[in-house]
Amino acid sequence: MMENQDNNPNKRHRQGNNKSTQLKTIFIYLQNHIATATMVFEATGISQKCITRYKRDLEKLGLLAEVKRQRCKITNHWAWYITTNPKHFPKSNQLKLF
Repeated sequence: MMENQDNNPNKRHRQGNNKSTQLKTIFIYLQNHIATATMVFEATGISQKCITRYKRDLEKLGLLAEVKRQRCKITNHWAWYITTNPKHFPKSNQLKLF
């Protein structure tokens, strides 16, 4: 008997829900928007758990920055607005050595 393809757990992977695709989607979205994780979820459909994980990974690589902390336009809770666009990154407080 043939397996029903609709019940195949790997179907989600084929639909572009893998880590690489999700990370690229978030990165590209945040190149053009300054948004909270909830706003990114609403725009992309990627779960907030995943967004939080990717946010941490991108921050460690210096590819994402928290820009401002204010109330989210969706939840009205205090949250960080984030971006991957370097022109919106906050200026460093560290002294330049050279």
